[in-house]
Amino acid sequence: MKNLVARREFLKTAGAVAALAALGPQSFAAEEKPLAAGHFKKGIMWGTVGGKGSVADKMKAIKAAGFDGAEMMGRMDQAAVLKARDEAGLEIPSVCCERHWKLPLSNPDPKVRAEGLADLQQTLRDAKAYGAGSVLLVPGIVNQEVSFEDCWKRSIEQIRLAIPLAGELGVKISIENVWNNFITTEDQAVRYLDEINSPWVGWHFDCGNIIRYGDPIVWINALGKHINRVHIKEYSRDRAMRSGDVWKGFNVPLLEGANNWPGITKALAAAGYSGYLITEQGGGDTPEGLHDLSERLGKIIAG
Repeated sequence: MKNLVARREFLKTAGAVAALAALGPQSFAAEEKPLAAGHFKKGIMWGTVGGKGSVADKMKAIKAAGFDGAEMMGRMDQAAVLKARDEAGLEIPSVCCERHWKLPLSNPDPKVRAEGLADLQQTLRDAKAYGAGSVLLVPGIVNQEVSFEDCWKRSIEQIRLAIPLAGELGVKISIENVWNNFITTEDQAVRYLDEINSPWVGWHFDCGNIIRYGDPIVWINALGKHINRVHIKEYSRDRAMRSGDVWKGFNVPLLEGANNWPGITKALAAAGYSGYLITEQGGGDTPEGLHDLSERLGKIIAG
């Protein structure tokens, strides 16, 4: 961005960092322009953008399709991403941890947890470099080796170790609700954040992932101002039931599944949320597919 160099020079002094940190996470977090509650921008998750081409080629295709920003993956070539971002005229509102499934913070092995923490910390640094205000984190995985209680305890311990860096950089850690057998009710989500008790840790709410477990609107009402970013993804209960495969419920275009999008956007506005709605939906393998996703997301934003 035009002001990136100036900001970096300003942040070199400890006094400047302290002054900005005193203003709180909202003012120190993101480069993107703030919006009033209920006003949204179009975003797309990088991992859903297929096709051939360089980072710059894909960024330009995203912009041409009508998106305002892209959620990037961690551990990419920072210089290439920054150059492509500026050439395309996009924002980067969020960065997704690249190794949180491979190196979960809940792993029984302390060495694996330490590697997972290092990945989270690097993602925070990537986000800072890109002007993003949030990183997406899957906090852990419950399985035969890891109980719900162990996942809860271990993941919170590791997240707390990353909070000082998050505060220093002005980037929030945002927990995503995913199919990891962990935190499947809105009460658990709120209790998890309350136990961490930090303004630098909030929620990356996924509207599609939650359909299997509950009502997105109920979750939004419960999480309220804890919501830092939002994933827009469709899910069809009917398709999942007919196929006998819960994963196939995702194989449906935006606007053609179970989500009550007018109710969801109204609930987000009531919760005080504004900014990016980030589509994590298949179909972005071609310019035509990207345009279709952009148009469908536009209809969701328009209500």
